Amino acid sequence: MKIPYSYIFRNLWARKWTTLLTVGGMALVVFVFSTVLMLEEGLRKTMVETGSYDNVVVIRRSSQTEVQSIIDRTQAGLLETQAAVALNGDGVRQVSKETVVLVNLIKRDNGRPTNVLVRGVGVGALALRPQVRIVEGRMFRPGASEIVAGRSAADRFKGAGIGEMIWFGQREWRVVGVFDAGKSGFDSEVWGDADQLMQAFRRPVYSAVVARLSDTARFDEFKKSVESDPRLTVEAKRETVFYADQSEVLANFIKYLGLTLSVIFSVGAVIGAMITMYASVASRTAEIGTLRALGFRRRSILAAFLLEAAMLGGAGGIFGLFFASFMQLFTISTMNWQSFSELAFSFTLTPAISLKTIAFALFMGVVGGFLPAIRASNLKIVDALRAA
Repeated sequence: MKIPYSYIFRNLWARKWTTLLTVGGMALVVFVFSTVLMLEEGLRKTMVETGSYDNVVVIRRSSQTEVQSIIDRTQAGLLETQAAVALNGDGVRQVSKETVVLVNLIKRDNGRPTNVLVRGVGVGALALRPQVRIVEGRMFRPGASEIVAGRSAADRFKGAGIGEMIWFGQREWRVVGVFDAGKSGFDSEVWGDADQLMQAFRRPVYSAVVARLSDTARFDEFKKSVESDPRLTVEAKRETVFYADQSEVLANFIKYLGLTLSVIFSVGAVIGAMITMYASVASRTAEIGTLRALGFRRRSILAAFLLEAAMLGGAGGIFGLFFASFMQLFTISTMNWQSFSELAFSFTLTPAISLKTIAFALFMGVVGGFLPAIRASNLKIVDALRAA
């Protein structure tokens, strides 16, 4: 015979203040847990969406990032002529020879200097990155000391707004446009003409070459061709894979640090749930004896108390996830450990994170209520009734 659900709800409501405190503690742990997962997902999403599956990034072999890579003009020319590279409507190969440098810009909010990635691109850069759109002003003119800033960079750094001037590379650069990159990593960058940036920083080499494949299925052909050519000391990756790899170290650090904190906090939440359930068993000893005398089996008593504990965890999970969902309204920035430049990204809540969060909350509730439930189910009828 099963114990009615109404009995379980009534007991939770009868101890409403204790129930609310326990649920609140669990909600706090769930908030931390889900926020960390959202932070990791937001970082990964930002970096993955930076790339396009049709594009290939070529950097020097053994270089982890564009900042460390060097590709000379001869090698860049050989890469541009690969058979797998797509042609545009005018018969021009869809390639962007790019150089990457770091400059110090001052934050608008606190006046602190921060590394910002400045990307020198070729004339075909926008065609290669359809997610990048000029939303204010215009694109820079090739051969001019003009730059365009990502929306996030324009908002956060002094001098990066449209019409403003930035000094770096021994010259002044005018911001003539602001682009929106769909919340990808490009939003935190500043773009200019590659040749002008190479002159300004006295760099005779490129950092990377980005090419559009005529067919995505030709990636292996392209990779084999460039990596086996003795004139080239390069490696090729799909652009999506390249930027996903860039986020791996930081994303894993955030995940493991957050999970460690969540485990530490969850111990306190489990102990709180255990104390609450032990108190519930102690105050309802006579009730338990009466239920046993009426014919309810031990497993029904066990199931009832476990369900009660799970409800505490579930309620904490729902409230914690509800408040964590508001974190999606915020954009934060951190150091990209691979490029040593600032990267802005948002918290991202997904169905998978929601399910993990609720499962984690239910787990805390059941673990906290397990021992009290065992004790309640093992009470002898005579002893329980005598306690009344």
